[in-house]
Amino acid sequence: MTPAIAPPLLAIALEDVEKRYPNGTLANSGVSFTVAAGEIHALVGENGAGKSTVMKMLYGLERPTAGILRIHGRPVDFRHPGDAIAAGIGLVAQHLNLVPSLTVAENVVLGHEPRRIGGRLDRAAAAARVRELVEQSGLAVDPAATVAGLPVGVRQRVEILKVLHRGARILLLDEPTAVLTPPETATLFATLRQLANAGRTILLITHKLDEVKALAGGVTVLCRGRVTGSARMADLDQGTLARLMVGRDLPPPPPRRPAGARPIPRVVARDLGYVDGEGTIRLRDVSFDVAPGEILGIAGVEGNGQDVLARLLSGADVPSAGEAKLDGQVFTGLSARAARARGVAVVTEDRLHDGAAPSLSIVDNLMATRYARPPLSRRGLIDRATARRWAEEVIGGFSVRATGPDQPIGALSGGNMQKLILAREIADAPTFLVASQPTRGVDIAAASALHTRLAALRDQGAAILLISADLDELLALSDHIAVLYRGRIVARFAAGAVDARTLGLHMTGLGPPVEGGGHDAVA
Repeated sequence: MTPAIAPPLLAIALEDVEKRYPNGTLANSGVSFTVAAGEIHALVGENGAGKSTVMKMLYGLERPTAGILRIHGRPVDFRHPGDAIAAGIGLVAQHLNLVPSLTVAENVVLGHEPRRIGGRLDRAAAAARVRELVEQSGLAVDPAATVAGLPVGVRQRVEILKVLHRGARILLLDEPTAVLTPPETATLFATLRQLANAGRTILLITHKLDEVKALAGGVTVLCRGRVTGSARMADLDQGTLARLMVGRDLPPPPPRRPAGARPIPRVVARDLGYVDGEGTIRLRDVSFDVAPGEILGIAGVEGNGQDVLARLLSGADVPSAGEAKLDGQVFTGLSARAARARGVAVVTEDRLHDGAAPSLSIVDNLMATRYARPPLSRRGLIDRATARRWAEEVIGGFSVRATGPDQPIGALSGGNMQKLILAREIADAPTFLVASQPTRGVDIAAASALHTRLAALRDQGAAILLISADLDELLALSDHIAVLYRGRIVARFAAGAVDARTLGLHMTGLGPPVEGGGHDAVA
């Protein structure tokens, strides 16, 4: 007689879980799925599908309205994150929560510090604890290093060490590769596999289907708050998974413009530099051209000057050196209003703080850059009826999921908010668009729609500077790609003549010298 095979132990089980907010919004309805102990499981779906709400309930940031959460077989009712941590759950959020001025060891033990007699922090014990965790997990980090000087990928390892120090057996990861280079992503994947092999359970949110296929053993798909599919990854291909997520086949990516004689540049930047208030050189000797109907991609690890470059080109900051011209007119060093008047539009990296006013309505956010001009303004007064009609047209034309123009933009999912911001920025057919991380945290359907809009603007003759941490996005859309490292352009490529691995090497300063770029450190 063949012995019965015991079913796998379940680390996570959701049974008909519902979350309805006080304003009536139903974020999750009848959500049921399981994750086996030691499994890497992906939770995927469009923006606004309810993935983050599931994560928040598992971490005690929200409580279910109905249904049951089980952790290692036991029903739980987390009232706050402390309850979840005590149950062995750790959260590694997309936006890392570290204290830059502290060391790795100090960050890891913060809030759960080993103490000497008298209550003082036992720094030697803290460093020893981190070395122990590093050896157990394979997360190579120097306990004595100051976090401020670490690359993003290493900082993420520190976040994982933090949750391991608190005894986490279940790790929740939200978009863990959003700002990582390909080598850093590969290192993270190796670490996660090692943790899973050691018995830890990992539930991750990601929009990158190739990562789901490469890493996850199982996948659950959410659509409009409900589970639309749950399967083993071995039984799915990427096309089937994409259809489960968005309910349809996605169109192919927009084609790159055919190579030909390059027209006279529309944007000419020469020797741009920026020194911050503390005297640190953040950008130095940055020069580039962008022709009409061309997309120049900017690659770089976060913190290497991309954000500074975007602010200089938008008029938010004044260059310490150099200038940029649009159709022969200088537009840097003036103001954001003056840059817009010359035909510059900007999709900012931080949509919540710089790109939108979350508490204001959709219509008010769309009007923000053109409220003083016809047809939205007549004789100095805002025409609210015209503004509302325009907002309704944008909501429909960009397939934004919203209750209407009066809904606060901050209540929308990230993808829907990003669609509206791009709609606002291209409404006046700008001649130069600075698009900074335009699809970060955006699902594949929304990203596809945004890519189509960018390509359409390009085909109308606009020059586009595309700053993105998503190398697949840069390679698919750009005509040329420049790499920023320590505030300088260190390499330039035709997009069809470079791959993600080569870009990743130059992004970390490990690539060989390339004509038109160097590897000098910023002073």
